Amino acid sequence: MAIGWKRICCPIDFSEPSRFALRVAADLCQTFGAELTLFHAYQLPGYTLPEGSVVASPKMLQELADQAESHLTEWKGIAEAMGAKVVKTAKSVGEPALEVVEFARENGVDLLVVGTHGRTGLRHALLGSTAERVVRRAGCPVLTVHPEGQARKA
Repeated sequence: MAIGWKRICCPIDFSEPSRFALRVAADLCQTFGAELTLFHAYQLPGYTLPEGSVVASPKMLQELADQAESHLTEWKGIAEAMGAKVVKTAKSVGEPALEVVEFARENGVDLLVVGTHGRTGLRHALLGSTAERVVRRAGCPVLTVHPEGQARKA
C-alpha cells in the first residue's frame, strides 16, 4: 500500500519544538509532493472572578490576531526556505488541541506533524500535553517530533 500523504498540517505555537516539527514536515512535503499547512490556534485571554468574568478588549483581540498572522507569515517563509513547495497558513481561536483536530478533520489532512515540548513527570501532569491530546483525538496519523538533542527515555 502506498502512502498518500498529500495534505500535511504542522500545528505551531512558534516555539523551538514547533520549529523542529516544521523541519520534518517540510522534508515530508518534499518527499511526497504534499502541500503544507501551518496551523496556529490560541485561546483568548480571560479570567473568572467571584464578581464575574473579565475578557480581553476588542483592541487586544485584534492585536492577538495580527500577531498570529505576522508570525504565520514569517514561518511560511521559513517553510518555503526549507523546501516546502506549497505552503498555506490558517489560524483559529480556541483550545489548541481541539482546534487542531477539528481543522484536520474539516480540511482532509492526511498527516499531522506535531512538535512536543518533551515534558515529563509533574510538569507534564500540571501543564498537560497538547501533542498528547491531538494524538488521542485525531482521525489521521500524527507524527510527534521531540526537540533535537533531548535524551529520549524508553
